[in-house]
Amino acid sequence: MKTILAPVDFSEASDAVLKAAISLASVYEGRIVLLHVVQPPVLTSDFGVGIENIAEIAALAETAATKNLRRAEAKVTRAGMASQSVVATGAPIPLILKQAERSKADFIVMGSHGHTALYTLLVGSTTQGVLKGSTCPVVVLPRQKKAAGKKKAKR
Repeated sequence: MKTILAPVDFSEASDAVLKAAISLASVYEGRIVLLHVVQPPVLTSDFGVGIENIAEIAALAETAATKNLRRAEAKVTRAGMASQSVVATGAPIPLILKQAERSKADFIVMGSHGHTALYTLLVGSTTQGVLKGSTCPVVVLPRQKKAAGKKKAKR
Protein backbone atom coordinates (compact mmCIF):
# COMPACT_ATOMS: atom_id res chain seq x y z
CA MET A 1 0.00 0.00 0.00
CA LYS A 2 1.40 3.39 -1.03
CA THR A 3 0.92 6.60 0.93
CA ILE A 4 0.15 9.81 -0.93
CA LEU A 5 0.58 13.11 0.91
CA ALA A 6 -1.73 15.80 -0.42
CA PRO A 7 -1.03 19.25 1.03
CA VAL A 8 -4.08 21.43 0.40
CA ASP A 9 -4.63 25.13 0.97
CA PHE A 10 -8.32 25.18 -0.02
CA SER A 11 -7.60 27.27 -3.11
CA GLU A 12 -8.78 26.32 -6.61
CA ALA A 13 -5.67 24.15 -6.95
CA SER A 14 -6.79 21.97 -4.04
CA ASP A 15 -9.61 20.34 -6.01
CA ALA A 16 -7.15 19.22 -8.68
CA VAL A 17 -4.72 18.00 -6.01
CA LEU A 18 -7.46 15.94 -4.38
CA LYS A 19 -8.54 14.40 -7.71
CA ALA A 20 -4.95 13.54 -8.64
CA ALA A 21 -4.25 12.07 -5.19
CA ILE A 22 -7.38 9.89 -5.46
CA SER A 23 -6.32 8.74 -8.94
CA LEU A 24 -2.83 7.89 -7.76
CA ALA A 25 -4.11 6.13 -4.65
CA SER A 26 -6.52 4.05 -6.73
CA VAL A 27 -3.68 2.86 -9.00
CA TYR A 28 -1.48 1.88 -6.04
CA GLU A 29 -4.29 0.80 -3.70
CA GLY A 30 -2.98 3.50 -1.41
CA ARG A 31 -4.07 5.81 1.32
CA ILE A 32 -4.15 9.58 1.27
CA VAL A 33 -2.85 11.88 3.98
CA LEU A 34 -4.47 15.29 3.65
CA LEU A 35 -2.42 18.11 5.14
CA HIS A 36 -3.27 21.74 5.69
CA VAL A 37 -0.71 24.12 7.12
CA VAL A 38 -2.03 27.15 8.97
CA GLN A 39 0.43 30.01 8.72
CA PRO A 40 0.40 32.19 11.83
CA PRO A 41 -0.09 35.91 11.22
CA VAL A 42 3.10 37.92 10.87
CA LEU A 43 3.52 40.88 13.21
CA THR A 44 4.90 43.91 11.43
CA SER A 45 4.70 46.49 14.20
CA ASP A 46 4.25 46.91 17.93
CA PHE A 47 0.86 48.52 17.38
CA GLY A 48 -0.79 45.61 15.61
CA VAL A 49 -2.83 42.73 16.88
CA GLY A 50 -2.09 41.59 20.45
CA ILE A 51 -0.51 38.22 21.18
CA GLU A 52 -3.75 36.86 22.65
CA ASN A 53 -5.53 37.81 19.41
CA ILE A 54 -2.93 35.97 17.34
CA ALA A 55 -3.55 32.78 19.31
CA GLU A 56 -7.29 33.24 18.81
CA ILE A 57 -6.86 33.86 15.07
CA ALA A 58 -4.67 30.75 14.73
CA ALA A 59 -7.22 28.65 16.66
CA LEU A 60 -10.03 29.86 14.39
CA ALA A 61 -7.94 29.07 11.31
CA GLU A 62 -7.22 25.56 12.64
CA THR A 63 -10.93 24.98 13.31
CA ALA A 64 -11.85 26.10 9.79
CA ALA A 65 -9.08 23.94 8.32
CA THR A 66 -10.32 20.89 10.23
CA LYS A 67 -13.83 21.46 8.91
CA ASN A 68 -12.59 21.81 5.31
CA LEU A 69 -10.37 18.75 5.66
CA ARG A 70 -13.37 16.70 6.82
CA ARG A 71 -15.15 17.62 3.58
CA ALA A 72 -12.10 16.60 1.54
CA GLU A 73 -11.78 13.39 3.54
CA ALA A 74 -15.41 12.58 2.77
CA LYS A 75 -14.61 12.81 -0.97
CA VAL A 76 -11.70 10.42 -0.50
CA THR A 77 -13.92 8.00 1.45
CA ARG A 78 -16.61 8.13 -1.27
CA ALA A 79 -13.90 7.19 -3.76
CA GLY A 80 -13.15 4.12 -1.64
CA MET A 81 -9.76 5.21 -0.32
CA ALA A 82 -8.39 5.25 3.20
CA SER A 83 -7.42 8.69 4.46
CA GLN A 84 -6.09 10.70 7.33
CA SER A 85 -6.23 14.45 7.95
CA VAL A 86 -3.55 16.54 9.59
CA VAL A 87 -3.58 20.24 10.50
CA ALA A 88 -0.23 21.83 11.36
CA THR A 89 0.67 25.41 12.24
CA GLY A 90 3.85 27.08 11.07
CA ALA A 91 5.97 27.41 7.95
CA PRO A 92 4.57 25.25 5.11
CA ILE A 93 7.74 23.84 3.52
CA PRO A 94 9.34 22.25 6.60
CA LEU A 95 5.96 21.03 7.88
CA ILE A 96 5.09 19.39 4.54
CA LEU A 97 8.50 17.70 4.44
CA LYS A 98 8.19 16.60 8.08
CA GLN A 99 4.71 15.15 7.45
CA ALA A 100 5.99 13.30 4.37
CA GLU A 101 8.66 11.72 6.55
CA ARG A 102 6.24 10.95 9.41
CA SER A 103 3.66 9.33 7.19
CA LYS A 104 6.34 7.56 5.10
CA ALA A 105 4.87 9.15 1.97
CA ASP A 106 5.64 7.46 -1.32
CA PHE A 107 4.43 10.51 -3.26
CA ILE A 108 3.56 14.13 -2.56
CA VAL A 109 0.88 15.63 -4.81
CA MET A 110 0.89 19.44 -4.94
CA GLY A 111 -0.68 22.17 -6.98
CA SER A 112 1.09 25.07 -8.56
CA HIS A 113 -0.48 28.51 -8.28
CA GLY A 114 1.43 29.86 -11.26
CA HIS A 115 2.72 32.99 -9.55
CA THR A 116 4.90 35.33 -11.55
CA ALA A 117 8.67 35.01 -11.47
CA LEU A 118 8.90 38.23 -9.46
CA TYR A 119 6.50 36.91 -6.81
CA THR A 120 8.45 33.65 -6.60
CA LEU A 121 11.73 35.57 -6.32
CA LEU A 122 10.46 37.85 -3.54
CA VAL A 123 8.21 35.51 -1.60
CA GLY A 124 9.34 32.06 -2.68
CA SER A 125 7.36 29.07 -3.74
CA THR A 126 6.15 26.35 -1.43
CA THR A 127 6.18 23.87 -4.30
CA GLN A 128 9.81 24.74 -5.17
CA GLY A 129 10.85 24.34 -1.55
CA VAL A 130 9.18 20.93 -1.30
CA LEU A 131 10.73 19.83 -4.59
CA LYS A 132 14.19 20.78 -3.31
CA GLY A 133 13.79 19.10 0.08
CA SER A 134 11.70 16.02 -0.66
CA THR A 135 13.13 12.52 -0.52
CA CYS A 136 10.14 11.06 -2.38
CA PRO A 137 8.68 11.86 -5.82
CA VAL A 138 6.62 15.07 -5.99
CA VAL A 139 3.78 15.29 -8.48
CA VAL A 140 3.19 18.95 -9.37
CA LEU A 141 -0.07 19.84 -11.02
CA PRO A 142 0.01 22.88 -13.30
CA ARG A 143 -2.14 25.87 -12.53
CA GLN A 144 -5.68 25.29 -13.71
CA LYS A 145 -6.72 27.69 -16.42
CA LYS A 146 -10.10 29.26 -15.89
CA ALA A 147 -12.69 28.29 -18.43
CA ALA A 148 -13.49 31.13 -20.79
CA GLY A 149 -16.90 32.59 -20.08
CA LYS A 150 -19.52 31.82 -22.65
CA LYS A 151 -20.72 34.79 -24.61
CA LYS A 152 -24.40 35.51 -24.39
CA ALA A 153 -26.27 35.10 -27.62
CA LYS A 154 -27.62 38.32 -29.09
CA ARG A 155 -31.34 38.53 -29.39
